[in-house]
Amino acid sequence: MATDLPVIFHYEAFAELEHTKLWYNEQAEGLGETFFQEIQLAISRIQQAPHAWPVYSHSTRRFILHRFPFGIVYYHTAEKIRILAVMHLKRKPDYWKKRR
Repeated sequence: MATDLPVIFHYEAFAELEHTKLWYNEQAEGLGETFFQEIQLAISRIQQAPHAWPVYSHSTRRFILHRFPFGIVYYHTAEKIRILAVMHLKRKPDYWKKRR
């Protein structure tokens, strides 16, 4: 059942998303848009079932993308879903923790 909770990006998570989309577009035409579409699909799935993904760290959860080596770190309340990071899975895994 969809929760229809609003999704709010931490400003640094949004910057990560934009930076990564641009980087992928530089690698191959349209790849950044493909990345962005996968992010949108992931957010939709998180909205449908925010409890479905395992607890990750500091009461957050992490959704791992299928095609790209990225995860979405988020937490949710009864009022919202807050995205804390669009993180590369092979780099500095704890950098986002100060955002909570």
